[in-house]
Amino acid sequence: MYTSDYCPFCRMAYQLLDEKGVVYKKISVDGNSDIWKEIHQKTGRSTVPQIYINDQYIGGYDDLSAADRSGELSMIING
Repeated sequence: MYTSDYCPFCRMAYQLLDEKGVVYKKISVDGNSDIWKEIHQKTGRSTVPQIYINDQYIGGYDDLSAADRSGELSMIING
């Protein structure tokens, strides 16, 4: 997960993933323009969080939350 220490949506994503028992790696964008460029190249977006689960791009927090509500997140987590 691409993240920032100053991002409230990142904290909400951590909480949701923690509740689901998902182990994740944080890649901090704070002060790192190369990481920001990487995010934009990979996703076309310039915000955090940007979340991947099992090498599948989920999107940002709103996408993660929508996937949870629809049941899709459980299917992604469980493969």
